[in-house]
Amino acid sequence: MFEKNSIAFCLVLILSLLGCAKRGNITGGLKDTLAPILKASSPKNFTTNFHDKEIILTFDEYIKLKDMNKQLVISPPMKHEPLITPTNASKYLRIKINDTLQPNTTYSLNFGQSITDNNEGNPLNQFKYVFSTGRYIDSLSLGGTIKDAYDKESDSFVSVMLYEMNENFTDSIVYKEMPRYVTNTLDSLKTFQLENLKAGKYLLVALKDKNKNNKFNSKDDKIGFIKQPITIPNDTLFEVELFKEAIPFKAFKPTQASSNKLYLGYDGKQDFKLSKPNIVLKKGNVVVPTIVTQMAKKDSLLIWYKPLKNDSLVVSISKDKYLQDYSFKVKDQKTKDSLTVSAVQSGAISFRDRFALETATPLVSVDKSKITFLNAAKEPVVFETEQDVFNQKLYIDFKKFPEEKYNLTLLPGALVDFFDNKSDTLVYKFETKPLDQVGNLKIKLQNVKRYPIIIELTNQAGEVKASEYSTEDSVVNFNLIDPAIYTLRVIYDDNKNKRYDSGDYLAKRYSEEVIYFSKEIDVRVNWDVEQTFDVSLPYVPEPKKKANKKN
Repeated sequence: MFEKNSIAFCLVLILSLLGCAKRGNITGGLKDTLAPILKASSPKNFTTNFHDKEIILTFDEYIKLKDMNKQLVISPPMKHEPLITPTNASKYLRIKINDTLQPNTTYSLNFGQSITDNNEGNPLNQFKYVFSTGRYIDSLSLGGTIKDAYDKESDSFVSVMLYEMNENFTDSIVYKEMPRYVTNTLDSLKTFQLENLKAGKYLLVALKDKNKNNKFNSKDDKIGFIKQPITIPNDTLFEVELFKEAIPFKAFKPTQASSNKLYLGYDGKQDFKLSKPNIVLKKGNVVVPTIVTQMAKKDSLLIWYKPLKNDSLVVSISKDKYLQDYSFKVKDQKTKDSLTVSAVQSGAISFRDRFALETATPLVSVDKSKITFLNAAKEPVVFETEQDVFNQKLYIDFKKFPEEKYNLTLLPGALVDFFDNKSDTLVYKFETKPLDQVGNLKIKLQNVKRYPIIIELTNQAGEVKASEYSTEDSVVNFNLIDPAIYTLRVIYDDNKNKRYDSGDYLAKRYSEEVIYFSKEIDVRVNWDVEQTFDVSLPYVPEPKKKANKKN
C-alpha cells in the first residue's frame, strides 16, 4: 500500500513540474545590441586613384537598408546617383556608379544610420565609404551649428553645402549648380561636419531642401548663408541661420466665383500690411468699380464688382516689379453673394482683444447712429468703429471693465455693403471675465542691444497671443492676459516697420534678429508674474521631461 502511494505521489509531482514548465517562456538569451561590422570592401575604403564602376561592401551579418533616401549623403553630389542593391536582407551591398567622376576629387558616401542589422535594427552609425580619383585623400574639415532665424527649433535634415569660389563663381550658383561638398544634419542633430575637403575659398550655404536636388528653390526651401567667403583650412565653428525668403508677388489668371466676384490666386504667402497689389478691372476702356479683399486662410484675393452680363473684361495686376494683364469673359451665373454678418468672438471677450464682426461681402458704410451699445446697467458704452475692408472685418473699440456684460444692437441699415445690401437687426451679447480669472505678466529686459524691439507672447502652438512695441522701455507689461503657458521672444526691428522681416540671399541680407527666452512662462489665474529676460543670453532648450512608466 505504501509503495502504491509513493508511486502516485511521484507521478503527481512530475506532472506538476511539467505543467509549470509549460507555463514558462523561453527567453532566447540576451538581446542583440551590436551594430553590423564591415568585414571587407572592394575596392578598399579610402582607396586612391579610384577608377572602378562598382563597389562591394561585405558585412559580418545580414543587414537591411532603412530610409536610405533620407540618410545617404554623397559629397560631392553626383548628377546620376549610384544604384545600391540589394534592397532585401543580405550580407553585402553592391554600389554601381552611374556618373562620370571628377578628376583629383575625394568622394564620400555617408550612409548615416541607414545600414542596420536585419534582426534588431541596430544601426551602423555614420558609416562612410571614402575614395579619391587622385593620388591622395583630402583630409580638411569644417564644422558648425544650424539654427532657425525665426522659429525656436531648427528643422531636421538640413543640407550644408560648400561652393568653390573660383573664376566661374556667381551668386546665382545656388539656383543652378551642384555644390562642391555637401553634408546633412539628419533627423536629430543641429550640428554639421563637412569632411574630406581640399584647401580653398568657398561659399557656405545651408538648405532645408524640400526637393532634395541640392539646388535652392526660394518658393519651397529655407536658406542660410555666411556672407564672407570661407577659407579652408579653418577651425572656426560657424552658426548658420535658416530663413524663408519673402516670395515676390505673382498672381495667377483669375477665375469667376459668382456673378459678382473673381478668385485671384497668388504665389506664396504674402504680407499685405505694408503694400497691397493694385488691381484694375476694365470693360473696354471703361474702369469697372471694384473692391479687393483677402480670402480668409487662403493664398487668394477676391475681386468684387457689380454683376455684369456676358462681358469681356481685362484685369491689370501690379505690385512692386510685377505687372500682368489677364483677359477673360464673364458668364451669367445665378449665384449671388448676400450680406451676412457674424461675430468673431462669442461668450467672453479677452481684455486685450477688440470685438470684431466679419462680413460675407465688403462693407462700404457704417451708420453709428443705428448702433446701440449698452452695459449690464443699460448705460451707454462709448465706442469707436474701424473698418478693415481688405479683411472684411468691422472692429468695435471700447474701454473694457472686468466682470461686465455688454449688449450690442445694430438696427436695420446700420451696415451697407458694396452691392447696396443693408443689414437686418443684429444683436450680440458678450462679457468680460472677472479679474481673478486672468493674470498679469511683467517682463524686465536686460542687455537690449538696440531699439526698437517687438516683444511677443506665443502659445504652445506658436500663435502670437500678445505683442508690445518698445522704442526705449526695458520694462514691458502684459496685463489682463488669459492664463496659459507662454513662450517669449524679442525681435530687433532694425528697419522700424513694426514687423519681422526675413533675409534675402541675393541681397546678402540676414533676417532680423530673434531672441527666445529659454523657459516657458506659466501665467495662472489671479497671478502677477515677474520675469527677467537677459536678451544677451542664447536660447537653450529646456530638457524634455521623461514620461513616467506605468507598471
